[in-house]
Parts: sequence; C-alpha cells; structure tokens
Amino acid sequence: MSKALEGKTALVTGGSRGIGAEIARELAREGANVVITYQKAGKQADEVVAELTALGTKALAVQADQTDPHEASTAVEQAAEFLGGQIDVLVNSAGIAVMGTVDQLEVELLEDVRKMMATNVLGTIVTTHSATRFLPDGGRVVLVGSIVAERIAAPGVAEYAASKAAVDQLARGWARDLGPRGITVNVVRPGAVDTDMNPSDGPFAARQIAGTPLGRFGTTEEIAKAVTFLASDKASYITGALLTVDGGFSI
Repeated sequence: MSKALEGKTALVTGGSRGIGAEIARELAREGANVVITYQKAGKQADEVVAELTALGTKALAVQADQTDPHEASTAVEQAAEFLGGQIDVLVNSAGIAVMGTVDQLEVELLEDVRKMMATNVLGTIVTTHSATRFLPDGGRVVLVGSIVAERIAAPGVAEYAASKAAVDQLARGWARDLGPRGITVNVVRPGAVDTDMNPSDGPFAARQIAGTPLGRFGTTEEIAKAVTFLASDKASYITGALLTVDGGFSI
C-alpha cells in the first residue's frame, strides 16, 4: 500500500511533544523524512526522533528558540541541509499560551504575553520566510492555529486568541503570496485536545466537553491526520483554508 508522503521531506516546529510530536509521527508513517525543532525538551525530542527512525525514515531534532529570529532561521537551514536541500512540507506547530484576564496582566505576565506573540506570530513568520527558499513549487505549508481565533468561550484567553487570529490571516495572505508557485498554505484549528497543556481530566475539561457536540476531547492523532491530509496530494486545490477540528465546539 502506497504512502501519501513517500519520498517527501518535512519540517515540524515544536515537534518534541503534544500535537507537534504526533504530527511528526504521522508524517513519518506516511513516508516523509522529518526534522523537528524544540526549545527545551531535548530528551523528549530525542525520543521522538528514535520513534521516527524506527518507522524507517530519516529524522533529526534541532534546538531553536522560536522567539529568536536568528535561531529560527538557522534551524530551517539546518533542516534543509539534513533533508537534502529541500523542504516539501513545513508545519508551524510551535506555540505557547498565556492565560489571564486583561485586568490581571501585571508587568511580569505582560512579558510572558510578549514571548507568546514572539513565538506564535513572529516565529511563524520567520520560519515560513526562511523556508520559502527551500520549498519547491507545489510545496505545502500548514499552520497549527486554534478555534479561539474565532470563538472565545471563556475569559482569560484574549491575547492567546489574538495570536492565533494572526496565524489565520497570515495563512490567507501567504496563500496569495505563494499561490503562483503552486504552494498551498492552510491552517488546522484544533479545539479541545488531550495534551499535557490541556488534559482531558484537567480543571477546565468539563466546560469544554459540555460545549462540544461530540462530548469528548479530541486526540493528537486526529489533529495530525488533518495536517497530513493538507500536506498530501489529496489537498492540492485547497489553500488559504481554515480547517476546524474541534468536535463541533465552534458551531
């Protein structure tokens, strides 16, 4: 049985844990050679690389701070070199969340908000800009967004939502920019997904489940399969799209 990404190469930012790690695994299962980036989780990144290698693909982990433009762009160059000079699929998965209502944002927390914007928005811009040199005509760019970009269902997420709304608009704009080269740019917008950042048995889980028609959290595998679809030839005429994978939470 043929694999959807056989012979392709991919870079997944923030691929050491959670959704990013599962995206890397799914791309590898479909035949792609994969480079992941990480900031601090070196042990987890090495474990993911070992898993990917066991699947029969080439894999590498590169340390990079997404808030540092030099490190972010250098990571792309290292990935391209390892992958033979070409990145067929770029997945911008690295991101952080800072929660708190606007009246609670004291100076210390505002610095965290700055880092979040630098990671979620600037880091995505720098990585994508750098990758355009290595993306072939017909390449794929997939950004991991969030349903909060469209629907804020609880207090304390405005700034995070703003960062993810920026991701949506970047994808739409880049779809115009890169369309002449046949490069597609799309967003996968997860809802509540069971990760260490938002566990399905955590303090906010009951509210999220109650608002989800399917009555459960999503899995990292479900998000990864959506990303892999957009990275494949099956999605060759889809660009500038926002693919919501949230069990119906945002309807």
